[in-house]
Amino acid sequence: MNAEISAVVDKIQGMINGFIVLLPNIVLALIVFAIFFFVARTIKKVVKRLTLNRRHARNLGMVLGRLAQGTTILVGLFVALSIVIPTFKAGDLIQLLGISGVAIGFAFRDILQNFLAGILILLTEPFQIDDQIVFKNFEGTVENIETRATTIKTYDGRRIVIPNSELFTNSITVNTAFDNRRLQYDVGIGYGDDIDRAKQLMLEAMYSVNEVLKDPAPDVLVMDLAESSVNIRVRWWINPPRRADDLKSRDKVISAIKKKLVENGIDLPYPTRQILFHDQTQQTDGDRSGTFDTA
Repeated sequence: MNAEISAVVDKIQGMINGFIVLLPNIVLALIVFAIFFFVARTIKKVVKRLTLNRRHARNLGMVLGRLAQGTTILVGLFVALSIVIPTFKAGDLIQLLGISGVAIGFAFRDILQNFLAGILILLTEPFQIDDQIVFKNFEGTVENIETRATTIKTYDGRRIVIPNSELFTNSITVNTAFDNRRLQYDVGIGYGDDIDRAKQLMLEAMYSVNEVLKDPAPDVLVMDLAESSVNIRVRWWINPPRRADDLKSRDKVISAIKKKLVENGIDLPYPTRQILFHDQTQQTDGDRSGTFDTA
């Protein structure tokens, strides 16, 4: 029993002695890795700063900055391991990674897909930071494009994190892709109203709104002969095309059209339904007590 305890104590003592011997190397390795880490962050910031004022190179700068940062940190890790373990060679780790690469690929397939999709999004630039996009049921402003996911801020103040592989393989609507954006709204007038007169009044109302562009000019089109109204579609352009400008112009255009039409006696009908109650009596309809078979 004493021999076993002595063997355990000797083993623990040997581990402590070995750690004490390696302690200077571990401290030096941590210092070297910290230096590489801060150098990597500095390189990333420098690359981003160089491309900050160039809109078309901004995403490319993000890609290059992150790749440079990752490569520098990886090199620092190799150097630190070489200091702690002098027999360690980078080739050994690369060979090990090569052997287990297939297993790692299957295990981290989704992560790798999102990473590659993020790189392609940053390079091809279907949208950029501060663009306003619509993806499935989500709509908002792009806050950040990372190599794994893209974050957008919705108009009601929520943050949505979308995997890059989803964005890369599905359709996206970019509302701010161009300088101008066209909006539309359907207005119903009565069947007894003069269509040409109503269209002219709608155009005048839209021209009176400062947010509506004169070029391209707004227009009005008869779209439908509905059950209770003649539906006319008004279309106008705004610049800039952001959500706040959309709502502001929409509010002013609809208000101006409604006021203009009412002032000029144009009817704005709404769906109505007439219900007739039938007074069923024996004197008027006869005896219907035998209508249903009770057998």
